[in-house]
Amino acid sequence: MIRRLALALPIAALAACGEGKTGEMADTLRVDTTNTATVVPSGDSAAASAAAAAAPASGAMLDPNAARRDALVAAGVPAAAADAMVAARPFADMRAVDRVLATAQVDSAARRALYAKVWKPLDLNAATAEEIVLIPGVGPKMRHEFEEYRPYRDMARFRREIGKYVDSAEVARLERYVQIR
Repeated sequence: MIRRLALALPIAALAACGEGKTGEMADTLRVDTTNTATVVPSGDSAAASAAAAAAPASGAMLDPNAARRDALVAAGVPAAAADAMVAARPFADMRAVDRVLATAQVDSAARRALYAKVWKPLDLNAATAEEIVLIPGVGPKMRHEFEEYRPYRDMARFRREIGKYVDSAEVARLERYVQIR
């Protein structure tokens, strides 16, 4: 909530700057659910749709089950692979996404790069070893650490336990890939 307010206040101030225009309508501010703010000329619904389809805000990732094809392509998914992803929905987990991308001939290095932008968060308490190592930068040793501290009751425990092995920036990066259900 505070994060959204912190985002909304400067944006509202920017939007207010457009209110003083004479002889024309002020631009309209649109904020989507990924906390991405875009100023769109009023009456321009095509531009609003394109802005909403763009890659998510810094730090946010596209959900492979919900992202539109054009958003996937904008995030770097090859067009044919984006078509295959949309056709294969819904995905139960990231293993299913990985299989579709592999079948669409996206090599493993490219898939890892995409997983920084397109990801379905893993349940820390139920994720398989195969799913955990799909997280970019996670190998067998870190996978073991993820599994060793199960069950996780809250994210504070994840931060504390994984923080024994990596710095706080890396814990924050890894946290983007996981959740507790």
